[in-house]
This record gives sequence, structure tokens and C-alpha cells, in this order.
Amino acid sequence: MNEFIEAMINRRSIRSFRPDMPTKEDLEEIIKAGLYAPNGMGRQSAIAVVVTEKALRDELAAENARIMGRDGDPFYGAPAVIIVLADRSVPTCVCDGSLMIGNMLNAAHALGLGGIWIHRAKQEFDGTFGKKLLEKLGIEGDYEGIGHCAVGYIDGEAPAPAPRREGRVYWAE
Repeated sequence: MNEFIEAMINRRSIRSFRPDMPTKEDLEEIIKAGLYAPNGMGRQSAIAVVVTEKALRDELAAENARIMGRDGDPFYGAPAVIIVLADRSVPTCVCDGSLMIGNMLNAAHALGLGGIWIHRAKQEFDGTFGKKLLEKLGIEGDYEGIGHCAVGYIDGEAPAPAPRREGRVYWAE
């Protein structure tokens, strides 16, 4: 089997991370993979906000947990969180951001790191918390929150794959 396809098949969502931060070089490679994701009409509407500062990461986790309506860390202890947002004026913004996250998750796996997609970015960035964060970071524009790519070193073993559900492929030959 092709090495690239095998890596995509073997990637899993990780729900337990060690506290040590991935290297900046690895994070840059993950971001680069995201920036090269397919996007509608080449408009490159998605952006990434890389959060590695622990205090800000913990604020983000608290806001995400509040929206979810549960206590705890929705990022499962991952020390780095890459927030993906996309320009609302671009009709393909959600697809563009989703593909960016998919590329980043596959890149993290290829580098020996774990990753997981965490939702609720839309609610975060439609609200006061997200708008203030973007303003604090000097990011201007009308962005929709697409998701979070939580990244770090896996604590333990990656989970086994769930069986694939039958009846999901139809051929029109």
C-alpha cells in the first residue's frame, strides 16, 4: 500500500496527551501542510492561530468547555491548539477550513505526534471571547471559527481503528 495512504488510514483521534510541547519546527510543518490544503477557487480563505502560551490555551479550553456545558479540558491536555478560522465572505470557507484541519491532523500523525479535531470554534468566535482574542492578536476581518486542531505527544498508545461501516460506497459504472 502507498505510504501516504497508509499513514492516513492509521491516523487516529488522540484523547490523551503528554504536557511537553512539540517542537516549533514540527508545529511549523503541521501549519505548512494546512496552508497547502485544497481550497475553493484558490482563495485560501482559512487562517491558523497557533496557541502555545499555556495561559491563553487554558482560557481557550475554559471557554470551549463552557460552550460545551461540561467541566474539564476539551483539548485532552494537548499543549498546542491550532485554531482554524475562515473568511465568512468566501462561500467555501467551511470546506476550506475543514480541509486545512484534515491536512494538519495527517501531518501531525506523519511527524509522530497526535492530534484531534475539537469543535465549538464557531460559537467561540461568534461571541465576545473570540472577537476580543482576535482583536488582542491584531487579526482583522470577518472570520468564522471552523475548529481546533489540538496537537501534542501521545500519552500511551493510539487507539485501535473502529470497524468501517458497510454500505458507504456506491459505484455508478
